[in-house]
Amino acid sequence: MAGEVCGDRAVHARPPELRSKGLQGYISFRTPEPPEGYGAGMGFYSAAWSLVDGPPANFQIGLAGCWIMPDNRDNRDTPLCPEGTRARRWKERGPTWSSVFQTIEGGLGYWAGNHFPYGPPKFSMNGTPQCYDYEIGSPGWSFFYSDTALPDDQLGLAQLSNRLLIPPDGLPFAGRPNGEFLGYAWMALPLTEPSAGEPPTGEQSWTCFLTAANFRGPIAFYIPETWSKIGRSYPFVYGRGLDSRPGRMGGGAMEINTVPRWEARDALGRRFSKIPELRFPVGPDGRACLVRDVVYYSRAALYDAVRAWRDGGAPCSGQFDPRGMWKPPSLFTQMPPLRQDDLPIQGLEKFFQPVVLDPVSWGLQWATNAPLAPGQFPSYFRYEGDHWVPVHPSEVPAETGLAEVKFLPLRPGRPYTSPTTGAWARPGPVRGPFQAKLLDGSVVTYYWYRFIDQPSFQQYNWSEEKKARLQKMVEVIHTMWTPDREYMPPLSRGDLVTLDPALLVTPPPGLEVGYVPIVTHQAAQ
Repeated sequence: MAGEVCGDRAVHARPPELRSKGLQGYISFRTPEPPEGYGAGMGFYSAAWSLVDGPPANFQIGLAGCWIMPDNRDNRDTPLCPEGTRARRWKERGPTWSSVFQTIEGGLGYWAGNHFPYGPPKFSMNGTPQCYDYEIGSPGWSFFYSDTALPDDQLGLAQLSNRLLIPPDGLPFAGRPNGEFLGYAWMALPLTEPSAGEPPTGEQSWTCFLTAANFRGPIAFYIPETWSKIGRSYPFVYGRGLDSRPGRMGGGAMEINTVPRWEARDALGRRFSKIPELRFPVGPDGRACLVRDVVYYSRAALYDAVRAWRDGGAPCSGQFDPRGMWKPPSLFTQMPPLRQDDLPIQGLEKFFQPVVLDPVSWGLQWATNAPLAPGQFPSYFRYEGDHWVPVHPSEVPAETGLAEVKFLPLRPGRPYTSPTTGAWARPGPVRGPFQAKLLDGSVVTYYWYRFIDQPSFQQYNWSEEKKARLQKMVEVIHTMWTPDREYMPPLSRGDLVTLDPALLVTPPPGLEVGYVPIVTHQAAQ
């Protein structure tokens, strides 16, 4: 009899195999539709914490972030993505492809393409100006897709801050964040005038503002032509990009994109799986607050004041005007429809429930009798025919070997490099190189450029008058919009996270205003 059992085990048991699609989906919140006119910006405070001890290879999860798309609801049937673009192949997004035409994304998170992992998440911007043909994550590079800087004609982010470095691998934090908050807002600002032509270009420069314990203010903006250039070969989209249209912003989410898994079978042939251990920052009440203080903005918040300044009026302070703010009366959420291997996961409500903590804050509530410790996401699952269910580690048979297997760590990548020719060299920097050693184990090399001479602008044949006007505005911004002032509404509750102090820089003598630090290289220490 014993021999028969052993034979059965030999037939049905299967050792662990490393696979993909360990966890998929979104943990999200929604808001009511903002009133008419509140498409000029959105912001909130997003919790930062170490979701994993050290990110494994092929692992990508964004912490709570948002998506901004141009408002094209007036178009019901005409494709916004031209034939031949990458997103046009995603037929499920038709008939207009509005959700993948143009977006501003990014935020806090872990990305499979990170070159310098170190435990905590990082912050990165991201823009998709042309139906996901390419993405722009920093003033020189894509969103972790290449070691080499973007081609000159795909650069789109302009460095605005003269006090903060923006490395291509994202902004790291000091210490080990455990639920402290980073505030960030995207605001459409009319830093330049609209221009006619083919294609016409609007005046909206979508600008990223940060609020951390040791830095506040705008860091970079997408040049309006970044969004309009897709119209060069497709006139239908004239005036339909983020350079011209209000933004649509309906909430936010944790995007669970790429998670590895181990899978094995026990002696009875049952399938079990294991994903990396994920943890959330819970308080004594078992709650993990992921987002606080959601606000939408109309042009009255900052846009109108910047336009009046641009057109000859007095400079403005940069602080968001409460008269242009709309705070949702409540948020909405639901149990996330998460998946593994493209099949639903059922039973997660035994561990946690998404909850609205107050009208403008959202997070997760851990069950008082959860099978695991508060804040611990299930790591083990059992296949039940057409779905997966989370199980306690004690329910996983020893013969699967899943308890012993480890996930491969994400290895440091190759250095990020920029050209020494083209837009990076003409007109080129005025001083450098300088270096900063970051807490993620990398060394950043940067040069000081006159603001209007930075690489992102060199692809455009702007008049000297237009360049001079923008340069002058930025010189005033550097003088008045200093990193020790408030811009976003302050955090209502909790503590702010601290950016890596090595990111903070002081302009050299003579370059105090009108010059910006442009990262040209990032490599391991």
